[in-house]
Amino acid sequence: MKKVAVIGAGSWGTALAMVLADNGHDVRLWGRRKEQIDEINHQKTNSKYLPGITLPSQIKGHYILADAVKDTEIILLVVPTKAMRETVQELKLIISRDVTVIHASKGIEPGTHKRISEIIEEEFTGSNFLKHVVVLSGPSHAEEVSKHQPTTVTVSSKSEQASELAQDLFFNQYFRVYTNPDLIGVEIGGALKNIIALVCGLTEGLGLGDNTKAAIMTRGLTEIARIGMALGANPMTFAGLSGLGDLIVTCTSIHSRNYRAGQLLGQGKTLEEVLDTMGMVVEGIRTTKATYELAKQINVEMPITNALYKVLFEQLSPKEATGELMGRVKKHEVERLPTDLLQADFKED
Repeated sequence: MKKVAVIGAGSWGTALAMVLADNGHDVRLWGRRKEQIDEINHQKTNSKYLPGITLPSQIKGHYILADAVKDTEIILLVVPTKAMRETVQELKLIISRDVTVIHASKGIEPGTHKRISEIIEEEFTGSNFLKHVVVLSGPSHAEEVSKHQPTTVTVSSKSEQASELAQDLFFNQYFRVYTNPDLIGVEIGGALKNIIALVCGLTEGLGLGDNTKAAIMTRGLTEIARIGMALGANPMTFAGLSGLGDLIVTCTSIHSRNYRAGQLLGQGKTLEEVLDTMGMVVEGIRTTKATYELAKQINVEMPITNALYKVLFEQLSPKEATGELMGRVKKHEVERLPTDLLQADFKED
């Protein structure tokens, strides 16, 4: 049994806390709102985020961060990307023993263009208590995990031992966990699929059909792989769970808040109206800005991302953006890859 602090009591944090509790671990679930934590402790529900779900009795809620992480050996971070730095800064001040940090958040930070693991490592600079950072990613809706529906995900770290620790921590009959040594690719795939999900939702809002969605998903995966490879990722990662798998589930499901947000945009709502309607963080919006900036900086062509950026931040209409994409110059579909990448040895263990 491990002592695990789950930082972030939203839908995904709560669902992962349920997996850990089902596996017999000592689980502390932290959230900022006392009323939410009181509900978790006394009613064993988290009705705002997982309505109709009863939580395992082993999950103990905390609204004081120091209490949640006291004596824990593993910290699972499941907070929005925009809150990641602040949360890690708070953790650094109160952690007094060696910990492995696992994160299950998906995004890129605007301005710095850093991945989540890079943010965590940067904020822990000067501390001797951070052992390893692990990412957990893949096609996984919290609503389905909380109902024990079969789900597969990937974990990755610079340390093979840390990846296997995370694999053992979560693995059970309904939650299958693979390892992948490509930390960059796993994080990039998980973050950028939200951009493509926004665009797929937008096409739904415009009344466009399956042909359009298939085109967006396929060419979107090409964009994700293109920038991932430029950053040092293994291209084969994007054919796996944290690439194609996560892309499919996020671009086709009513559970995807990015898809729903895109649908509202396609129906003519402004970005502000969409965010007010959603009432929850839509990671793809922030990630679009960060990825647009990063692609410009490293000179990677990403037409779908560019078009969405213009819709979100430059008031280009969705119909005009569609016209721009379809009117681009003729190209070959398959891009020539370097021989060493084509021969790359890759497997999900």
